[in-house]
Amino acid sequence: MEQLSDGGQSEGETLEDGDGFEKLMLLNMTNFMGRGNEMQLRPVSIAIAQRPGKEQSSEAEPRGPGQLRKSRMGFSFFASRAAARFLQDIRRPSSAGVSTAALLLTAARWLAAFASLRDFLHWLCSGGGIVAYADSARAEEAPEPPPRKKKVVVLGTGWAGTSFLKNLDSSRYEVKVISPRNYFAFTPLLPSVTCGTVEARSVVEPIRRMFEKKGKDVAYYEAECFKIDPTKKAVHCRSAVGTNLDGNGDFMLDYDYLVVALGATVNTFNTPGVMEHCHFLKEVEDAQKIRKSVIDCFERASIPNISEEEKRKILHFVIIGGGPTGVEFAAELHDFLVEDLVKLYPAIAQFVKITIIQSGEHILNTFDQRIAVFAESKFQRDGIELSTGFRVIKVSDDSITVKCKSSGVETLVPYGMAIWSAGIGTRPVITDFMNQVGQGKRRALATNEWLRVPECDSVYAIGDCSSISQRKIMEDISTIFKVADKDNSGTLTLKEINDVLEDICIRYPQVELYMKSMHMVDIADLIKGGVGDSNKESMVVNIEEFKKALCHVDSQVKTVPATAQVAAQQGYYLADCFNKKDHCVEHPEGPLRLTGSGEGHHNFRPFRYLASRYSCTRTLILTSSFRPERHNLYFKLCTALGSHHDSRE
Repeated sequence: MEQLSDGGQSEGETLEDGDGFEKLMLLNMTNFMGRGNEMQLRPVSIAIAQRPGKEQSSEAEPRGPGQLRKSRMGFSFFASRAAARFLQDIRRPSSAGVSTAALLLTAARWLAAFASLRDFLHWLCSGGGIVAYADSARAEEAPEPPPRKKKVVVLGTGWAGTSFLKNLDSSRYEVKVISPRNYFAFTPLLPSVTCGTVEARSVVEPIRRMFEKKGKDVAYYEAECFKIDPTKKAVHCRSAVGTNLDGNGDFMLDYDYLVVALGATVNTFNTPGVMEHCHFLKEVEDAQKIRKSVIDCFERASIPNISEEEKRKILHFVIIGGGPTGVEFAAELHDFLVEDLVKLYPAIAQFVKITIIQSGEHILNTFDQRIAVFAESKFQRDGIELSTGFRVIKVSDDSITVKCKSSGVETLVPYGMAIWSAGIGTRPVITDFMNQVGQGKRRALATNEWLRVPECDSVYAIGDCSSISQRKIMEDISTIFKVADKDNSGTLTLKEINDVLEDICIRYPQVELYMKSMHMVDIADLIKGGVGDSNKESMVVNIEEFKKALCHVDSQVKTVPATAQVAAQQGYYLADCFNKKDHCVEHPEGPLRLTGSGEGHHNFRPFRYLASRYSCTRTLILTSSFRPERHNLYFKLCTALGSHHDSRE
């Protein structure tokens, strides 16, 4: 770096480039010293920076004494001298004889030194500093700014939303998380919290701590989304902890991709008295209230002068709903009462009773039938009463009115505490969104097999708030036949069917389920249903026979249960798709497109729930309490079902 003296540069001096170097000159003209009636220009410093790497152009414009070629920014060395003269002229007294015409001429010369008004304003705003580049060709070689990250907004911090966020490569996106609950709750352990087997603080984890390593890539807002606008790609939210300067706490976020993981609310089916008199088990606060209510029932029954009939009513615990939540809570409550509270209240132990009311014929009716049978027999041995085939029509402060579905007879069931776990409902924001996208008559937000809302390309839904609409194979049977018929003969051989069989089974999982349920060895056994018995090697089917063979396959379409296991798998799958989005656009990894024109492949494989037929009972046994005898019971269950799973799974 070469420093010039304050004397500046004389009229006859030139600023020239050295061979193979660039010169960057910074002329600071902000220091003007006023002495008397004159304004003196004082060039504070001229810095010349030399950088190698660029040859001197042979076609460079000639530069005479006192000249410096204008840079692309339009600054000239003449500007400094013109500015100095102009400033001095306008400060001179009128006796100096400077006419108005001379001032205007000087101003015109000064402004002419700038290539544009923008350069003049830049010089003016910077305090009079002039920057000149001897060669600005390198400005075109400056690196472009990185592309804008896509905005991903995630609604919810439950199983689905948290699983998605934990597995998402957040460095590729600008992620915003909206949820009124600033922690993740391990819901399978909520029944254990109700009875004190597990403390409440042990089943929650702060959201900000979970994403601490992701840094600034993920932002969390403790707020509730009350409206989704798919047209403008925006969500309207309201703060859950306070208000902004406007006093309402409302704000809006736009998105490129929206992941809806809001979960579900309690579905009371508009049954009178449920909201007023029943407990629920959806949040940690619910579990703590249930624990307090159980203790209160025992204390009330211990008061003197209480009749036996009243004690039986107070200590009657009724669970409405025989799904996973109700069954797990019943098992945990039984252990808590029999092994703990009975020892503390021996005088009233004989009056304790637990009843499960289920509208279906069996509990756990969405799981494998053998699990339901095993759980029912276990409850009967433990003295837990099962009232199946009954529907609750009313709940009062001390009794429940049930109606037998077969006979229609109504019965009053007295109780001391009631737990409602009969089903899940849709949140208002989801209901409003479904009305906007034409799904107003559905109970949950419908998605395709890739967890995307069909009516909105940029909206995905996972967890309890959504349901996957598995496409039926008969809707695409003609396209499947066309894709398989490569020689356009109008018939399919067994080899042609086997060539696309893997893609068919991936796209339509009901095919594999149907073959398994019918004990079929291969696809030939399925096709024989359309053509009758024939030689497998020479089997040939036309379109009508192909339709006949597959017409019953769609009967095996199953809906996945609304469990934490399903939600977690959906979140992990969707995050994996987001991480591979750019790669899979160029290199698709999904099956053949068997809809529409039948050309190309899907970018991703569709979501497939990896069901474990032991998951519900394993949760029932292992999470209810951490006791060795429960592990032994689990092994008995696995033996009964023909499994050799390790208890550490």
